[in-house]
Amino acid sequence: MSHNGTGGKMEIGRKLREARLKSGMTQEQVAERIGVSRQSISNWENEKNYPDIISIIELSDLYEMSLDVLLKGDEKMIKHLEESTDIIKSNKRIVISLVLNMLLMAALILFIFPLSNPLFTFAGVAIILMIAGSILYQLIQKI
Repeated sequence: MSHNGTGGKMEIGRKLREARLKSGMTQEQVAERIGVSRQSISNWENEKNYPDIISIIELSDLYEMSLDVLLKGDEKMIKHLEESTDIIKSNKRIVISLVLNMLLMAALILFIFPLSNPLFTFAGVAIILMIAGSILYQLIQKI
């Protein structure tokens, strides 16, 4: 399945293992350097699962290996990265949906449940939107 040389298919696990051995590092050392468990490194090298894009970039830097060399010819890894970015797009859609729902809730509060003083109603809605906006901003930063 895994072949070496030009035009051959070489899986990412083998490339990662070879790069780590060439660098003289143990799985534990690599794990510490990029902030994952040693088991994660082992799983990636044995292709039980794949690293995320951030880990791939960190490994590329650590091993001084271009992303092109690391990823080229590995269809499974490319598919994994495509699926990961689909999840990110999906998360962004969820955040947008939450923003729209919060705006709708604020509108409902404003028009259906008015307080005796419209100024208090407006202030309450503004506070809700500011708190919700702050929470959503932090969520978006993590996505």
